[in-house]
Amino acid sequence: MKIVDTHCDALLKLQLAKQGRIYKVNPLSFVDAPELETNMVRLIEGDVLVQFFAVFIFPNVPDDQKWLYALEQIDLFYTEVLGKNPRMKHIKKWEDLKNLKDGEIGAVLALEGADAFGNDLMKLRQLYRLGVLSIGLTWNNANLCADGAGEPRGGGLTLFGKEVVLLNNEYGVLTDVSHLSEKGFWDVMNLAEYPFASHSNAAAICEHPRNLNDDQVKAMFARGGHIHVVFYPPFINGNQTAEIPELIKHIDHLCSLGGVKQIGLGSDFDGMDFYTNGLHNSSDFPVLINELLKSFSEDEVKGFAYQNFLNMRAIQ
Repeated sequence: MKIVDTHCDALLKLQLAKQGRIYKVNPLSFVDAPELETNMVRLIEGDVLVQFFAVFIFPNVPDDQKWLYALEQIDLFYTEVLGKNPRMKHIKKWEDLKNLKDGEIGAVLALEGADAFGNDLMKLRQLYRLGVLSIGLTWNNANLCADGAGEPRGGGLTLFGKEVVLLNNEYGVLTDVSHLSEKGFWDVMNLAEYPFASHSNAAAICEHPRNLNDDQVKAMFARGGHIHVVFYPPFINGNQTAEIPELIKHIDHLCSLGGVKQIGLGSDFDGMDFYTNGLHNSSDFPVLINELLKSFSEDEVKGFAYQNFLNMRAIQ
């Protein structure tokens, strides 16, 4: 069964390896490097149809270097992911999804945190031109757009952050709420044409600042937004290990709130230090699918796996 995965951090790993900060292999081969949980071989084995690649900058990177760090990750996307793998096709606009041929894998650029462009809308427009189709305003920290889920202040969107959301609307770009503060989430609900949670779970099942409470979930579904569940155990059960049935509890709860056609998968491969048993890299998606088929109909599972995403309003 085909898969759409809306979050991985392979670009960050490629960058850290290039900079000599992790691993002894430089550069890592996106084709088959075992250090990459999301590599070409594993995407094929997992029957992945579309993979999102996040551009993420650590908060401790000096502000005057963050733009260059982002461009370096995007360059690695073009050279290592696309340039050396003809089966990977860059999705630069949503219509490109309709032109994927058998055996091709769509690659989507996403930004995780607006730190990369600071307060410069010209840089944001350049990211759109480079093919970024999903913008998460924050990681866990605060920035010039909003407070993240880990910021104790818990503030909402700034005036600049609201400008960014409106520009996303204009360009048909998803506004990703996965790392936002709760107040920021509600500000996005009031403004975004295409709200989206790329990798978040249900707070009713696991109370964590990165998960969405029932009111947020209902609001997201009411606005036509989608929620893609994440495989990271602390967001599944609050522990360092989890089992697939525990992840499925989140899907079941989201379904109970009316989201059966608005649920998807956002693994967070290459961004985790703890794993759900059986889900260690992109080749393991069939394991999850087989478990889902024990609890849901084939059509419902196809929805979770890929079809719900392809039916999103932004893509139609």
